Amino acid sequence: MDTPVVFLLDDDKSIVEALGRVLRAEGYPVRTWTSALQFLEEHEPAVPGCLVADVLMPHLSGLDLQHALLTCGSHRPIVFITGQGDIPMSVQAMKAGAVTFLSKPVARTELLAAVREAIEKDAAFRAANCERLAIQSRVERLTPRELQVLHLVTRGLLNKQIAAQLGAAEKTIKVHRARVMQKMQVRSAAALVGLLSSHPQALGLIQAG
Repeated sequence: MDTPVVFLLDDDKSIVEALGRVLRAEGYPVRTWTSALQFLEEHEPAVPGCLVADVLMPHLSGLDLQHALLTCGSHRPIVFITGQGDIPMSVQAMKAGAVTFLSKPVARTELLAAVREAIEKDAAFRAANCERLAIQSRVERLTPRELQVLHLVTRGLLNKQIAAQLGAAEKTIKVHRARVMQKMQVRSAAALVGLLSSHPQALGLIQAG
């Protein structure tokens, strides 16, 4: 797994340099910018880590940058820092998914704690997304008939009931059901329901099928 990177953004170069020294001293790889527009152009969503960004910057504010990242589908955790923040601004940032809001001058302990939290949040999101894609891939391998069987299994129907509803022989349904379990990599109907209930997107594919 790639080492998490701290993306550091502030239009004040001295702040970027000072915070960068603190983070590098803790062993974090750090990439720095003094322009939000340039950061947005060069951002690599696939790289794990978090963003530490000023709120009030020329041309593109931290909140506008946050919105732009979300619009692009990037859920990069952000630790906001500011010397002129207010409560409404903080609330807006947090509602949009910011990890925390730190006031300048930023205390070393607060910065490191916030960065650790943000990186943990990023890792959890990436792991969940990876699992979601894996489950979606399994669902997409099912045949149309297997999708029908899977949908009815998740509704709690027995093989005999599924056979009657689909107009098929019970032994045929048993074969389809076994293939569904194999492709979905589960051993029981309960495990199958549990797997899909934690991933509504995959359940939507099944119902659509």
